[in-house]
Amino acid sequence: MPINNKNDKPQITVAEFVEKAPAELDLVVLAGDQGLTDKFIDSERIQKLGLALAGFSHYVHKGRVQIVGQSEIAYLRQLNKEQKHEALNHLDAEKISCILVTKNLEPPAELLEIAVEKNLPLLKTPLVSSKAINLVTNCLQENLAPHVTIHGVLLGMYGIGVLIKGESGIGKSECALDLITRGHSLISDDSVCIKKVGKRLEGHSPELTYEHIEIRGLGILNIRDLFGVSAIARYKSIELCIELKRWNEVEEIERTGLDVREETIFGVQLPKVVLPVSSGRNLSTLVETAVRVHLLRGFGYDAARKLIEKHTAKLTENR
Repeated sequence: MPINNKNDKPQITVAEFVEKAPAELDLVVLAGDQGLTDKFIDSERIQKLGLALAGFSHYVHKGRVQIVGQSEIAYLRQLNKEQKHEALNHLDAEKISCILVTKNLEPPAELLEIAVEKNLPLLKTPLVSSKAINLVTNCLQENLAPHVTIHGVLLGMYGIGVLIKGESGIGKSECALDLITRGHSLISDDSVCIKKVGKRLEGHSPELTYEHIEIRGLGILNIRDLFGVSAIARYKSIELCIELKRWNEVEEIERTGLDVREETIFGVQLPKVVLPVSSGRNLSTLVETAVRVHLLRGFGYDAARKLIEKHTAKLTENR
């Protein structure tokens, strides 16, 4: 799991990277084993070592996976022993998290020596550089994503993730249970883990409470046991936030639906609907309708705006 350094930037050790890397990479540690737990990666961006080997060592960025591919190996091979040492000495081992040799190429003995001497993890993959870079980037984006846990319920509805917020006891779980009986799926109840992956927000459940929901009067229920495997999901991309508020706590109740509110998490703005809660209101139907309205707006249809346009056209006609 990513940890935070002094700048609160998520980072993982090289050992964690090797452990969590896709099986397709088939990573092998060639040297520098002792540096696996001492070296950290904090960027999903990948860098090739060509410029650094040519003497431009200031181009090496700390916290990145450094790639050595066909061109770098070919460059080193055409150097004599003294020149190889000079080129490799340009590398600042303190700034390099790890070096990944692609295409199962054999690294020069001098590179192996430096990796052992400076505890610099030297890895190898059978994949070509372009494919390895894509897989490593996707892996690091996933594992370095900033994350937070918030109080709420996350459901999968009509293919999107819907985050339901509201104070404790307002009826979020009961609403979720009713929606599950209508065919929607539970991702998480009570605590929702949210992480930013690229430009989207992805939500999932803490491992301990996965598949479970708490209903006052019934206790803790296992949704998979009650409704089957289709009633649960591991994660979902969050596209809509619905906040439940007691009627007397809503400052301004939306009457037309023209004003679209927003919830901002990690700089990502989610469309937000505030639903006043009072006795007699069917929350699950309101939530389901709010999601349908959101999806229709995505297709360019907005009932409120169409009504206003009709009203304006009628007034103009009468004048």
